[in-house]
Amino acid sequence: MNDDLERVRGEIPGAKTRTLIAPLQAHESRNVTYVGDDFPVFWKSASGAVVEDVDGNRYIDLTAAFGVANVGHSNPAVAAAIADQAQTLMHGMGDVHPTAVRTKLLMRLSRVLPAGLNKAFLATTGSEAIEAALKTAVLSTGKQRFVCYDGAYHGLSLGALEVGGIRKFVEPFAALVPDVALRLPYPDAQQTDAKTALARLRAALDEHDDIAAVVIEPIQGRGGCIVPPDGYLAGVRAYCSERGILLIFDEIYTGFGRTGNWFACEYDHTIPDVICIGKAMGGGFPVSATFARAAVMDAWPRSTGEALHTSTYLGNPMGCAAALATIGELERLALPNQARELGKLIAKRLQSWLDHPLVQAVRGRGAMWGVKLRSAADAERVVKTALTRGVIVVQAGAHGDVLSITPPLVITPVQLHRALELLREVL
Repeated sequence: MNDDLERVRGEIPGAKTRTLIAPLQAHESRNVTYVGDDFPVFWKSASGAVVEDVDGNRYIDLTAAFGVANVGHSNPAVAAAIADQAQTLMHGMGDVHPTAVRTKLLMRLSRVLPAGLNKAFLATTGSEAIEAALKTAVLSTGKQRFVCYDGAYHGLSLGALEVGGIRKFVEPFAALVPDVALRLPYPDAQQTDAKTALARLRAALDEHDDIAAVVIEPIQGRGGCIVPPDGYLAGVRAYCSERGILLIFDEIYTGFGRTGNWFACEYDHTIPDVICIGKAMGGGFPVSATFARAAVMDAWPRSTGEALHTSTYLGNPMGCAAALATIGELERLALPNQARELGKLIAKRLQSWLDHPLVQAVRGRGAMWGVKLRSAADAERVVKTALTRGVIVVQAGAHGDVLSITPPLVITPVQLHRALELLREVL
């Protein structure tokens, strides 16, 4: 870690970035990358909490690249593990011939996950982890309907869209999505208490006897960094246990130290039946997993040579090596504790923003915070202007009116102070 700060040399976006825009647009689906006169920049390299673009400008990263770089961009230990593994065994055979490193990772994850979650599917993306969780719940319960939440983001594959709560992602594909899930408002601790929110859940469950699982993020990420009231997750756990309904936690964003614990569910002392993990799990290499209690995961039939759910890259050796190294770095650097300390610094600074006319609310825990602004247009202006000042931040929220602040957990106090100072000036 170091105290490298921003360095903006000239116009943003720079000349080299502008030369890359046309070929990108010529060959990439136009739905992927938003391009305007003032956005984006093309990344060239990144280290720790600093990103450099192709024009040589440096930025302090307040996104950890969508919460992936918890152990820092290009973490040396993770990079070395991937390189070593690539020279030994780059790819295995999924569900046919397993690898030693895959077994090692499964054993290691079962020791850092909440107790009892010790059987898994390994995958590549968060969406895949969610798909595996939904299928597991159907097989385990014999039911096919889910309870989910407005504002939820669980990925963009079709099964994940069924339990998602941001309608703009679903509407173009409505004919392919069953849309039988029960959607509830996600309880915001700043607006409601656990008792009221749980009464709403109980009323919904009282009307249906075909619920396989409740699918919930312990803190909503893409939905705007919304923190539920204390006791809500524990109450959901109690209701699910009472009715034989599975509880699925999506900790793809909140896991691996982000909120000040290894996993956000630890804050409410709540253990789900199924947990989905990814993003920061590989320190930048794509790898994810669905873990469950053995009694739940064993609803899948024993393989007789053809798996019902698998993928070519299941348990990719480089992904497994990256995840093992990431866990080692989280422990060596005590990054969950570091996230708690960062949270104190962030909370103190953001609370002082509440006197600004654009700022409607601030909320978060650990190193996961959201600043709700007056409108999406305001948030967009802040994101674009911050880039010209040397800070990377992104919009979040179902309506795009939230600034999402999720820096790498290795960001230094000097870097964090400087980035938040620049953001305040932009406001």
